[in-house]
Amino acid sequence: MVDLNTIEHMTRNEADMAFKKRVRTIFEWIEPRDDSVILDCACGRGFYLNMFRYVSRCRLVGLELEDEIIRKAQRNVGHLPNLLLTNANIYSLPYPDNTFDGVILSEILEHIERDVDGLKEVLRVLKPGGVVAITVPNANYPFWWDPINKTLETLFQTHIQHGPLAGIWANHVRLYTRDQLRQSVLAAGFAVEEERAFTHHSFPFIHNLVYGLGKPLLESGALPKSMANAADRTTFDKNDGSLLNPINLALKVLNFFDRPNGMNEPAGRSTVNLCIKGRKV
Repeated sequence: MVDLNTIEHMTRNEADMAFKKRVRTIFEWIEPRDDSVILDCACGRGFYLNMFRYVSRCRLVGLELEDEIIRKAQRNVGHLPNLLLTNANIYSLPYPDNTFDGVILSEILEHIERDVDGLKEVLRVLKPGGVVAITVPNANYPFWWDPINKTLETLFQTHIQHGPLAGIWANHVRLYTRDQLRQSVLAAGFAVEEERAFTHHSFPFIHNLVYGLGKPLLESGALPKSMANAADRTTFDKNDGSLLNPINLALKVLNFFDRPNGMNEPAGRSTVNLCIKGRKV
């Protein structure tokens, strides 16, 4: 198992405190043995693939539907050994039955209309005994994580799904309750082994700051090199940690707000994420 110090090192540049806990959860549930075959579905820009390659020699496959995003993944991780990137759809995975030891399904189900159909395809390509690690945004999310949408939902039963103010609803078909997520996973044929919910305390407007403001600035190349190195998820060793760097100072503040959060909050408490470990039996 990957030790916690290594996980903390790989997420040292991370401003999204919920993402840090997603990384830890995925590494706890899917052990990257050197003889494993692991699918990241969908892989986005390749952040999980990069981390798994950093700690193991397992065979890695990343699937992504959007052409623009898979090109970014190619730039980030396409050079890494024993790693294949595939442009395809979750409803028709281009892999044989019983191929993978583990599947990462992180922040994906909320984007697709037919979540059970997608999960059935993931079940098909998993080996018997294989594990899927699922994370989704919680419908009962904390007010301060996304005050704009929480206010709109509470007062007007609506939300913003697109643009820089979309927050936790960005391009999502749905957010999940605990029961909805569990029912979808069971309906697809998985056995549920563990459930988690995390990130209750958060810096105000953090989703908008990180994804509405910070990510576009980083990807545009507008940040000075030292600040970019401190904010980049794809590099683990270039940030010198200096508090003279505004990004590192901001990370200190965000980690302070995250200190009261545990890896599994009590049922009923608002959290950013819900997670399920499913197994193919």
